[in-house]
Amino acid sequence: MYSLDVETSDDWWEVEALYDLCFAPGREALSSYRLRDGVDPVAALCLVARDADEIVGGAIRFWPVLVGGAKTLLLGPVAVHPTRQGEGLGGLLIRDALERAGPLGWSRVLLVGDAPYYGKFGFEKQPGVIMPPPTNPDRVLGIELRPDAWQGVTGEVTRLV
Repeated sequence: MYSLDVETSDDWWEVEALYDLCFAPGREALSSYRLRDGVDPVAALCLVARDADEIVGGAIRFWPVLVGGAKTLLLGPVAVHPTRQGEGLGGLLIRDALERAGPLGWSRVLLVGDAPYYGKFGFEKQPGVIMPPPTNPDRVLGIELRPDAWQGVTGEVTRLV
């Protein structure tokens, strides 16, 4: 059993250590990190999953970006500790965060990821959305939190400043 709580400043080091463990060295050199530079995450959607012993098993963060000028959530990173993978914890984090996002006024979510995995949650390829290079366009996925939220939303993804 896991508790999902909004990430606090006290969680920062543990969450960063989890991301370092789960992702390749140099993860912060990815183009999606340039969209996050100098921008605060959407704190209410940054969640930490802890087990009964208060050990971090997973975490998810979201960032505000613009897609062709339209305010959009950028999901990522999401990570699950290697010893906890396969338990559905990543899905729990994603579903819970998406349920929280709509009532906070968000209409659409974007990510760069594996379509077979994220498709299980309703994410679909967004051919008109252009992430900064080098990004494989087949990995640019989005989901609508409100009907037709992606309708007419295309163009470059830029930082929200």
